[in-house]
Amino acid sequence: MSGGPVAYLCFMEAGAATARRLVRAGAAGRIYGKCGRIADPDEHFDDAGLLVRRLFVEGTPIVGLCAAGVLVRLLAPVLGDKRAEPPVLAISEDGAAVVPILGGHHGANDLARRCADLLETRAAVTTAGDRRLGFSFDAPPDGWTLATPELVKPVTAALLAGEAVSLSVEAGDGAWPPPDIFTDGPSAYRVLVTDRAAQDDGKTLILHPPTLAVGIGAERLIQAEEGVAALRTVLDRAGLAPSSVAAIGSIDIKRDEPAVLAAADSLGLTPRFFDAESLEKEAPRLANASDIVYRETGCHGVAEGAALALAGPDGALAVEKQKIGRVTIAIARAPSIPRDQGSQNGALFVVGTGAGDPAWRTGEAVAALRQAEVVVGYDLYLDLVSDLTAGKETIATPLGEERARAAKALEIAAQGRRVALLGSGDPGIYALATLVHEILEDATDRAMRGVAVTICPGISAFQAAAARLGAPMGHDFCLISLSDLLTPIEAIRTRLKAAAEGDFVTAFYNPQSQRRRSLLGEARDTFLKERPADTPVAVCRNLGRAGETITLATLGAFDPSDVDMLSLVIFGNSETRRYESARGPRLYTPRGYGRKSKGQNEENAA
Repeated sequence: MSGGPVAYLCFMEAGAATARRLVRAGAAGRIYGKCGRIADPDEHFDDAGLLVRRLFVEGTPIVGLCAAGVLVRLLAPVLGDKRAEPPVLAISEDGAAVVPILGGHHGANDLARRCADLLETRAAVTTAGDRRLGFSFDAPPDGWTLATPELVKPVTAALLAGEAVSLSVEAGDGAWPPPDIFTDGPSAYRVLVTDRAAQDDGKTLILHPPTLAVGIGAERLIQAEEGVAALRTVLDRAGLAPSSVAAIGSIDIKRDEPAVLAAADSLGLTPRFFDAESLEKEAPRLANASDIVYRETGCHGVAEGAALALAGPDGALAVEKQKIGRVTIAIARAPSIPRDQGSQNGALFVVGTGAGDPAWRTGEAVAALRQAEVVVGYDLYLDLVSDLTAGKETIATPLGEERARAAKALEIAAQGRRVALLGSGDPGIYALATLVHEILEDATDRAMRGVAVTICPGISAFQAAAARLGAPMGHDFCLISLSDLLTPIEAIRTRLKAAAEGDFVTAFYNPQSQRRRSLLGEARDTFLKERPADTPVAVCRNLGRAGETITLATLGAFDPSDVDMLSLVIFGNSETRRYESARGPRLYTPRGYGRKSKGQNEENAA
């Protein structure tokens, strides 16, 4: 089932009671309740359409405790490719009816059956293949790949009509698809289960089972592309289907090897690693044991040893080791490949939570927090995402210990775990992403250097402020931090002078603290030398949080005394304008200097 915990959408208290019943019974999820109607949900909502469409786009399984038609109408604007939709169910408020609406072959049918069992009723599964055949080709077991999806419909139709369809099994354990529904005689269609790279003839529904394991070795720090090219070459020579590769691995001293990691990435797999002692246990099964390799690594074969270790005791070499340039590849085959052999590199998601409002979180940030096993952050940041971290291990560190926080997150990730490191706004703007890369650059531990680091950008404070104000960043702008804790004060002054002379709209981060009280005033004086006194200034405090305030002034009248570290300050440029809208004052900076005719602006826009 995709997308993490279920989102239960409740409009009335009776539906919320059924949702709570499901959660208590083990169908874990988050209960969203209509404002003013539902007592104590996990989260209230006002606009059901905005909520359900956001959840759908994020890939979250949705269970509406409401009529099926309500969900259909709410989701209509975002419905597209049926192969890329999360499960969507409608359950009657009393729990008597459970109806999968979307994503039947992406977990909805299974989720419906589970919910129905917990509610002691039956799921109204309507998918023809599931109802009459007991399975569906486009919902294969985990790890299987459908190579000819266009043939699912005609082959299923033929089976449902009682027509002859033959089955050929070349790989796998033969348990799926169920062999007893196929015939051996002449037929218009055939189903082929194979790990070969079979050709599409328009009449054969080809299924690739997860039966292959790749072992890989590479010389130190060669180009990543060499690993990918070598893997493809060996698979092509052997006539094997890349989608049947269920695992790829190496010796643990290759955890940070670019060629190894890239080869795994090219298959969409997480590489697995073994210590030398574990690989040496495979020595009796090696086709090409090497004393030279033993002296260098402590085992008699890296590629063949890793392939066999991944395939398990039922596996055997399908392709003996081949050396392609500076990369060595071997492939083993087994009826099924275990998924938990060896260990894996960890993953670190450096997550920007946005400027405060949950609506400013990106889908990537939400997905990263759902994937994470451990979440590390400052107390306030952890509180801001508590709705996404229930049941997870959380580690809080004090404000001001950013480097220690980043190091702790990397240390945990190096143990093979999935970790989210939280920062407000965007983690790459005056935030933790820089510290993560500083630590990695100096790291010598290969497990740490092998951690997969993903930076998940967030809505930064200057973007949130600009959205609230109108469009002040409509022309060239810059960001300057006024904190001299890490930046020499003379460097800050040089940048202030350059920004003022360049007529940049400028947003100031860390504008003022109890100790630092002079630089914001200096910035005002520096900018007054280069632009008019009536240049708009905005002070935006607690953006997206309780107590948000926005104060407008002019550069000449701006008083920095009330600005603190919870504020972001924006100085407009010489062209930034203020006007009174029906909703209050707005700031914007035209894209071109000087007023242009409407015709010129339209021509530029075109």
